[in-house]
Amino acid sequence: MPFNLPIFLTWLRIVLIPLVVGVFYLPDVMMSPEHRNLLGMLTFVLAALTDWFDGFLARKLDQTSAFGAFLDPVADKLMVTAALLVLVQLGRLNAVIALVIVGREITISALREWMAQIGASKSVAVNQLGKFKTVCQMVAIPMLLFYGPLKLAGTPWIIDTRVWGLWLIVVAAFLTVWSMLYYMKLAWPQIRERGGML
Repeated sequence: MPFNLPIFLTWLRIVLIPLVVGVFYLPDVMMSPEHRNLLGMLTFVLAALTDWFDGFLARKLDQTSAFGAFLDPVADKLMVTAALLVLVQLGRLNAVIALVIVGREITISALREWMAQIGASKSVAVNQLGKFKTVCQMVAIPMLLFYGPLKLAGTPWIIDTRVWGLWLIVVAAFLTVWSMLYYMKLAWPQIRERGGML
C-alpha cells in the first residue's frame, strides 16, 4: 500500500469523521449546543478541505496511485453519509433526502465499478452536473451542522444557515437524482447489451 502526502490527507479525512459525529453527543456540561454546532461544522469543513488538497497535491507532486484513486471517493462517501445521518438524528434533515443522496452514491459507485470491469469507465466519468451537485451538498452540510445565524465578518450581512442549508440540500437532492438518471442513461447501452444485468 503506497503512502504519501495525498494519501495521508485522505486518511486524515477518514479519521475526522468520528469527530464530526462525536462532537454532537458531548453532554451540555462539557460543551454548549452552540459550540457543538460550531465545532462540528469546522471539523467537517476541515475534512472537506483535505478532499480538495489531496487531489491537488496528488497531481502537483505526481503522486497519483490506484490505491489513492480508490480511497479518496470512499472517504468522501463515508464523510457525507456520516454527516447526513447526524443531521437526520438531530432532526435537521428529512430522512428521505438523506436516503436519496446516500442511495445515489451507492448506485453510481456500483455502476462505475461494473463499467470499469467491462472497460467502459469513461462513459460514467464525473461531469459538470455531478460537480455542481457536490458543491451544493458540501456547502449545505456545514450550514446545517452550524444551524443558526452566521454573521459575515466585516459586513452587516447575516446568513440564516438553517434556511440556506435546507434549500441547498434540497437542490443537491434534486441534482442527485438528475445526475443519477444522466449516468444511467449513459450506461444504458451497456446494460441492455448485457441483458440488463449489472
